[in-house]
Amino acid sequence: MSFSDLFKPKTPPLIGLDISSTAVKLLELGKGGDRLRVESYTVEPLPPNSVIEKNISDVEAVGESIKRAVKRSGTRCKHAAAAVAGSAVITKVIAMPANLTADELEQQIELEADQHIPYPLEEVNLDFDVIGPTENDPERIDVLLAASRSENVDVRIAAIEMAGLKARVIDVEAYAMENAFSHITHMLPNQGMGQTVAVVDVGATMTTLNILRDLRTIYTREQVFGGKQLTEEIQRRYGLSYEEAGMAKRQGGLPDNYVAEVLEPFKEAMTQEVSRSLQFFFSSSTYNSVDYIVLAGGSTMVEGIDDMITRQLGVPTGIANPFMHMGIASRVKAQSLANDAPSLMVACGLALRNFD
Repeated sequence: MSFSDLFKPKTPPLIGLDISSTAVKLLELGKGGDRLRVESYTVEPLPPNSVIEKNISDVEAVGESIKRAVKRSGTRCKHAAAAVAGSAVITKVIAMPANLTADELEQQIELEADQHIPYPLEEVNLDFDVIGPTENDPERIDVLLAASRSENVDVRIAAIEMAGLKARVIDVEAYAMENAFSHITHMLPNQGMGQTVAVVDVGATMTTLNILRDLRTIYTREQVFGGKQLTEEIQRRYGLSYEEAGMAKRQGGLPDNYVAEVLEPFKEAMTQEVSRSLQFFFSSSTYNSVDYIVLAGGSTMVEGIDDMITRQLGVPTGIANPFMHMGIASRVKAQSLANDAPSLMVACGLALRNFD
């Protein structure tokens, strides 16, 4: 199966499945009148080490977790959209003649692809998306080429099928994030137009930086840093099991010295990580500033982290909630959704593929 086959949206409805290092996040969106509505969602923990730095290492364990997520959410959808990590994808913008038909374009790209991809073509899944006219050359169009090793795609399809679902879309996390980004523009200056915005997604083990200019992704980078470090420090400091530490982190009840001695140093470390990520971007581009920072991912629910980053980096910072202007079905707990919203950006972008 090729990326192209998976990318073409068809009915029936689908769910977004974000398979992260520690959990499967399932989200189903529908329409109520002319606005979107959250029909169902759930966050189902994954067994330790079944996904390591976004690579699935235990397909069966992930399949079982997806199956539990489907059951717990109550969704009836049988089709799913998932995503591969940016580090598993090679993307390239290539200029092509503007007068080609869709079929000719596809054939031409397949002929040219081996010049841009360092793997044998039979080992990769390819897809492309027409961006628009090439700057300063009306005879040509810019085409975004995306390729991933087939094994990255195949393990996701296998896990989804093991849960009794059908994989309809395999996307790229950065583009799923960009898709969801259109639902947080209300928090940005000028709705994000003419702006350079950094979306920093801090997960359990990985932090992903996406830079968007005029709502389009122009840069993406992953590095190893996440909320697991806070959990492990709680575990070490207070003699708890890893599970107990994770629970205490979310629900509170830790000793009085927790905030000053454990939480504040973690917030400082996260702020430094955001700063370091941005420095990498500045050093590899013509940009030397961003207009706004959006925090996403479960680890950004740490109280006051947006204020600390605003203060220390001098850039206005806010926390993502793509559901702010959506309806919510009666079976969805609004407070839980609000708490989990920052960690559901990728799942939201995937679920939105239902409406392409």
